[in-house]
Amino acid sequence: MTTVDSRLADDARAGLWQDPPSLPPRWFYDERGSRLFDEITRLPEYYPTRRETEILQERSADIARLTRATTLVELGSGMSTKTRLLLTAFTAVQESLVFVPIDISAEVLAEAADVIAHDYPSVRVSPIVADFHEPIPELPAGRRLMIFLGGTIGNLDHADRDAFLRRIRACLAPGDHFLLGADLVKAPSRLVAAYDDSAGVTAEFNRNLIEVMRSELGAEGLYVDDFQHVARWNPVERRVEMWLRARRDVTARFRVLDREWKLPAGAEMLTEISVKFELSDLRRELSGRGLEPVHTWTDQGGDFSLTLARAV
Repeated sequence: MTTVDSRLADDARAGLWQDPPSLPPRWFYDERGSRLFDEITRLPEYYPTRRETEILQERSADIARLTRATTLVELGSGMSTKTRLLLTAFTAVQESLVFVPIDISAEVLAEAADVIAHDYPSVRVSPIVADFHEPIPELPAGRRLMIFLGGTIGNLDHADRDAFLRRIRACLAPGDHFLLGADLVKAPSRLVAAYDDSAGVTAEFNRNLIEVMRSELGAEGLYVDDFQHVARWNPVERRVEMWLRARRDVTARFRVLDREWKLPAGAEMLTEISVKFELSDLRRELSGRGLEPVHTWTDQGGDFSLTLARAV
């Protein structure tokens, strides 16, 4: 069993037999899942990418000036599409930069790293295959700017965010910086539409988790077509939730786990949460973990935010 298989097996044991069953969203991002998410970011309903890009287009030069970073670290980097705005800003004002993309998908990471290295010849690209839910590997020296874009912080509940921010602070030196993208509270109708697009791409992204389970855990009796994508707003927790609802009684056996799993027709498995933030709450969480907010920027419509914090 590979390292990734082992972690998935642990998560499956911990989550699939709970009520309700769940798996963490990191398992969306196999090669197909990563490409589907890249497609999602270009959908008309999915505003976060456009709003975050708008902020980066306006503020990347400011971020380069304020941080003077020589090492840029991106957590959950994917194809690093938006990060190009930062790379362009940094290379415009300094001769050298180390870029460390970190992602769980080795295939996507290798492809993206090759493209960045080609397009930015003055940048030394040092990719790391790793999961940001776990302790962050040792990073290259220098003045560091660690970035976590896309609103992915919303995939973590309060306890997991607290642990994540502690890990971030632990791997930064005083004076290093952390740039965090976060989606803001808004009308539930807009929020749900962003996770349930009319083209069905998000549904395919969600249901791809079944294919990951089937292939990686050696599942028998588990089929993608037996599950329906569901997205809903949870007003108490201020988050969008994605679920997979069983279309029929599902009985599967996981050879890797040597266990049988049952999900009755109509029952649901939680696959992702996406918390939406008030800026005051977000800044308080950061400062409480030794990451003192320096600047917060939003897009013109106030949909999305980028917060730059300094490690103290």
